[in-house]
Formats: sequence, structure tokens, C-alpha cells
Amino acid sequence: MLSFPNAKINLGLLITEKRPDSFHNLQSCFYPVGWTDALELIPADTFQFTSSGLPIPGDDGTNLCVRAYESLQTDFDLPPVQMHLHKLVPIGAGLGGGSADAAFALRLINDQFNLGLSSSQLQAYARRLGSDCAFFIENRPVYCVEKGDVFEEIALDLSGYYLLLVYPNLAISTAEAYANVRPKLPAQSLREQLQKPIETWRDAVHNDFETSLFPTYPILAEIKQTLYGLGAVYASMSGSGSTVYGIFDAPPLVTNQFSNYSVWQGRL
Repeated sequence: MLSFPNAKINLGLLITEKRPDSFHNLQSCFYPVGWTDALELIPADTFQFTSSGLPIPGDDGTNLCVRAYESLQTDFDLPPVQMHLHKLVPIGAGLGGGSADAAFALRLINDQFNLGLSSSQLQAYARRLGSDCAFFIENRPVYCVEKGDVFEEIALDLSGYYLLLVYPNLAISTAEAYANVRPKLPAQSLREQLQKPIETWRDAVHNDFETSLFPTYPILAEIKQTLYGLGAVYASMSGSGSTVYGIFDAPPLVTNQFSNYSVWQGRL
């Protein structure tokens, strides 16, 4: 079986408070986008995980796809499989690529072995693997609160717009991103801001990580301004970085502005 785990972007990201468990509460909107990896699952005599494409740091045994299999194998005594991941979505980019791989692995295993797990059950397994893994089970726009793993419905449809993602080959760890954030409650919720026309977002919909990371990595601010210069209706960093994206009314004309970076563009 073959699937294509897709990335996501954050439409706004507000860090509202530090939690007693050392995590942070936040407000954000996760929106699925078309930059994908490829994940294949086939029956095998012994379990095996292989990968190609972008190098994946760490030991294969700690890969989220492997952990997804192990979590289900523990409860369902699964037969062995061979999993191959072709990695295209950049790592440490704020796009949720690893989380998507894990969630799609859970979905593939559920289908392959007819486990009959519901969406809510798959989300429960996904939450054990990472805060945003559960999003990719249903893979549709949601408003996120608490640690980013509690989802609420939101009426938001950007179909018809065009997206340009720019990854400046700069991996930012979650720990680094959170090191200098200053949590605060907003005067108006992000949900209220997102319900307004997208033309108003530039001055109202913010990613709090930009405040702490742009001074350290000025290239991120430069990319954002370049996207606006190309005609973006809205531009922002995604997640904890370092991908910066622009949303456009029409396909942007990109020449050599981002020739040294990883770029994806397509329709939302």
C-alpha cells in the first residue's frame, strides 16, 4: 500500500501561557498543503524500515513511522511489514512532515490489516507520538488549542488561492524556538482574526515565533518581505520555522529569488 503524507502550515500561532507540565498553551490553525513524502507498506517476513530522499537524522529505530508500527503491534500482534519512506518534506521546517509520516503510517497499518480503528482511536495513538500528529488523521483545517493537539471546527476554506513555500535550508529545533518566547493572552482570539477577510491578515494574524526568531535569523524576515514583494496577500513563518510561506491570488512569478532554497508551490 502506498500513501503520500502531506505537510501543513500554521495560519497564525499565538503562545498564550506556560503550562505546569512545561509545555505551552497556544492558538493556531493547521491547514493541509500539497508538499508530500511517499510512504509504502508491504507484508514481509521480518520488520524492516528503509528510507530515501532527504537524510533523516537519528537511528531508524526511533523514527516516528517505526514507533507508529510498534504502538499498534503491541496492541494487535501485527505481522511484520516492510516500510519505506521517501522523504521530500524538509525536516525541522515547521511543516509537520515527521508527524504526517507517523499519522499516515497508522492509517496505512489500520487499512492493511483491517483493524477497524475509528478516527478518534487513531488520533489517540497519534497523540502518543507528537502534539500535532493527530491532525493528520483527518487531515482537514482545524483550529488548535492547548498544546496544539485539541482541535475545534473552523469554517475556513482557502481553495482557489496559491501557496509558495520557501525553506531556507535552516533547521530550527523546537527547543530553540521556544527558548525566547514570551507567552501572553491576546486581546482578540486568533479564531476571530481568521474569520475576517484574508486581506486583513497581514496586520492582524501573527506567528509569535517570528518575534523571537527573526532577530536571530534575519533571512526569515527577508524571505517574508520578498513574498510580499511578489504579491502575496498574506505571508508568515509556519510553526516554529523555518519555512516561510506566501498565499497568493494567482500563481506567483518566481525567477531566481529563492534559487538556493527548497521551494514548493501549488494550489491550496
